[in-house]
This record gives sequence, structure tokens and C-alpha cells, in this order.
Amino acid sequence: MPSTRNGLPATRLLIPLLLLASSAHAQTPPADIEARIARVEHGLSSRIVVKGHASQKMTLAERMAFHDVPAVSIALINNQRIEWARAYGVLEPGSTRAATPDSLFQAGSVSKTVAAVGALRLVDQGRLSLDAPANTLLQHWKIPDSMFTAQQPVTLRALLNHSAGISVHGFFGYAQGERLPSLLQILDGVAPANSDPIRVEATPGSAWTYSGGGYTVVQQMMADAGAQPYPQLMQRLVLGPLQMRDSTYATDLPPAQRARAAHAHPSDGQPVAGGWRVYPEAAAAGLWTTASDLAKVVLEIQSSGNGAPGKVLSSAMATQMLTRVKGDYALGLYVEPIGSGTSFAHTGGTHGFRAQIYGYTHTGQGIVVLTNSDGGAALVDEILVSVAAEYGWPEFQIVEKPAMAADAALNAEVAGDYVLMDTPARVTREGDRLYFQSDLFGARPMELFRQSGREYFTTAEDMTIVFPSATAGRVTGFELKRGATTYPATRKE
Repeated sequence: MPSTRNGLPATRLLIPLLLLASSAHAQTPPADIEARIARVEHGLSSRIVVKGHASQKMTLAERMAFHDVPAVSIALINNQRIEWARAYGVLEPGSTRAATPDSLFQAGSVSKTVAAVGALRLVDQGRLSLDAPANTLLQHWKIPDSMFTAQQPVTLRALLNHSAGISVHGFFGYAQGERLPSLLQILDGVAPANSDPIRVEATPGSAWTYSGGGYTVVQQMMADAGAQPYPQLMQRLVLGPLQMRDSTYATDLPPAQRARAAHAHPSDGQPVAGGWRVYPEAAAAGLWTTASDLAKVVLEIQSSGNGAPGKVLSSAMATQMLTRVKGDYALGLYVEPIGSGTSFAHTGGTHGFRAQIYGYTHTGQGIVVLTNSDGGAALVDEILVSVAAEYGWPEFQIVEKPAMAADAALNAEVAGDYVLMDTPARVTREGDRLYFQSDLFGARPMELFRQSGREYFTTAEDMTIVFPSATAGRVTGFELKRGATTYPATRKE
């Protein structure tokens, strides 16, 4: 799930559907590929539909407007190659600057996947170790000792897996022109850092808890091992060897890249000063990239994961990267056994951006989708449904779920404000209908359908929400279940 910081319906953007290829992608695909692209563009659907309700396929243009997404960029992988790359919409709301396949987007937490590739390359080179105590690898900063580290030291493997017991889920970003903290100030939560100190809050290895803070420790560890600032180090370790020419971890984009950068479109619809926030927590959230560049990372994981020589990852390191440690997470990737192989994925979100990578080790298929909107996550899911239908993917089929009749008393009991992954969430009722909204998934409230007892499902996202029985007449929280992971929420006082 990405990390970021009512009314129905939300304001829709009047976006012309712009189907553009830049000079870097000037060749027109063959007619059969063009036909496949057209079917993808006209085959969007939510993954979950209510049984008995008529389902219909929708166009990408319609859904961009519905979800308030100004621009989306897609790179489609088939037969272990980028089969096509297209961009749609405009780089900033209200402008006529068309998005192209060369447009840059913030990747959010997908930055962690690329960071993990870099860290594993350093392991391959003998400059880092997956299982040595992290403090033996850190030079300019140390993880403070605590009762938790006395039981078990933090390791790079646990940091990459989010099972090191490290605090700080995600980061808020900084306004352009605002004084940026150093990496050491971020680690210790010292001004001008706007996040808490990064500390061990649970016994390392005991549980899976998503932590952007953990990847910030990895950033320091890599910079120490490489004796180089992180952006330059990642250019040498990963971006350069994979020929990701339009990608950078720099906090200040060079003028040529800035001119091609999409502007953030946050859920409140207010323009972000300067176009976007800045994330010096580079390993966790700071990558600027294009869909085609990120597709090269997917291809590298597929190739080396199948035993072929990689440009960056050895087969042994790719195997480690795709092996679960805790939860459904491996090292920098969510992974799932699928047939004779594995699916791997990561989502990303910063203020006004949403991203997704997805790939299969055994079929040579995958996708990268980048959007410049907080509403992009739901759109990405609908694009995946369309792509899966066109390309015969083993996942993302449309599923019908029966819904029970609404319970007015239960709806009244669960309605209220909550906190989910350090982010506000709200459950509201309108008549006999119940809605859920969190900026983790966009500004638009999603209708909740009662599945059984106190369990509800949504159609906009493949997830369920379970409310416990009330205590002293009050529901104290809920559990959001998505894939194999459960995310607890608490009621806001």
C-alpha cells in the first residue's frame, strides 16, 4: 500500500484523451499491437462487481475523468520486452502540456524496489551483507541501542523486508524552496526534518510493519558502503547499467527533466507550489522516472530471476529478492506464488502521485503505470483488469460478490473518523449506503457493500473492511484486509 500523507461526486476533470508518442518512441506499432492497445483503452472495469448488478467496460478517458487523474503513462511488457508505451492526458490540470512516454513522474514507494536492487548489488560486490548486524555496516550514523536490539540486531535483510521493527511509516515531503534536512537529520528527527526520529520500536524479525524509515536507514548504509552520495551511487549501481536515462534520485531536477515532469494533483485539488513536493528520503520515496525506465527494472528482475545473467542482479540475488521473509513481502517487492512462477509488485504514492509496477517471472509479462493524481490508485487497478483480460494474465479477473441488505443500525455504529497507517480515514453514511475514504486510495469515497455480519467489501479496490463488535457502545477501529496483509485502523477520538 502506498505511503502518503466529502462529498460525492468529486469534481471531474475535462481531460482530452491524448495518445502521443515522443521522438524516443516514434515508430508506430504494428496493426495487431495497435488493436490490442485500443482494446485495453476500452476495456476498463473495477475488479470486484456486485452480483446482480450490470457490469460494463469503460474507456480510459472516462475513467481518468471519473478518478480525477490528469495524466497516466503506461509501459506494457509482453514476451520479456516492452511491447508498447503510451501516455495520456496533460502534465498539469488545466494546461495543454501533453503527457508523453518521456514524461517524468514521482514513483513514490516504488523507489524502494529500485533501492533494493542497488542494495543487493552491493551485497553481490561484498560491500554489504544481508545478515550482518546493520550497525557494523553503518559508518556515519548508528541505530540507537534499545531493549529490542538487545534481543536481536537489525539486519539489511530485515530492513529491506520491513521486518526490522523500525518506526516511521512514510514521509510528508517538503515544499520546493524549503530548507531540506540532511539524511542524518532525517534519521534523528532533527529540524528541519518534518518526520519523527527513526528508531527500533519492536524486536527485529518479530513482525512485518511497513517502514519508509527502514529504507532511510538503508539509504545511509548504501551511501556509507559506496562512499558516495546516494543519487550518484544509484546512478552508478542501477540507473546507468539499466540505461534508465530519464530516471534520477536527485532532489532538484535539472532544467531539461523539470520541463518534462508531471505536476502533482492532490486530493484537495489545490495546485502544489512549484508543481510537486521534494523527498530527500530518496530510497523510500525520491525516484523520478518514466514508465519505460521502470519497465527495465521489471525486465531485469524477470531475467535474473529466471537464472539468466542480469545487467545488475545476479541470479542468486534475484532469488533472494523474490523470496518472502515476513508477510507477503520479500526484499523490496510484494511476491505471490503463481502457477509455476511468481508475481512481484509494488505500489507507490507521494503527495499527488500514484504508481504501480507488476510482473511475472515465468510468463515474461508485466506493466508499469504512473499517474499524477491521488486518485490514480483506483485507475491503475482498472487498467490492470483490462490488460489482464487482453493478455491472458492469471490474475485481475473480474469477480462477482453477493451483497447483503444494508443494516441501518450497524451503519450508524461504524460511521466516523479513523486513523489508518498514520493517515485519516472516514466512514460515512448517506441514506442506507455506507462509504469509506482515505487519501491512501484517493479523494473519492468508495461504497462499502455488506458481505457478512460486520464485514464489508469495496468494488473500487479488491479489499475488505471488518469492524469488531462495539465496546461500551462504540466501535474502536477496523481491520482493512488487502491481499495477504491486514492493516489495523483505530477510531479517532
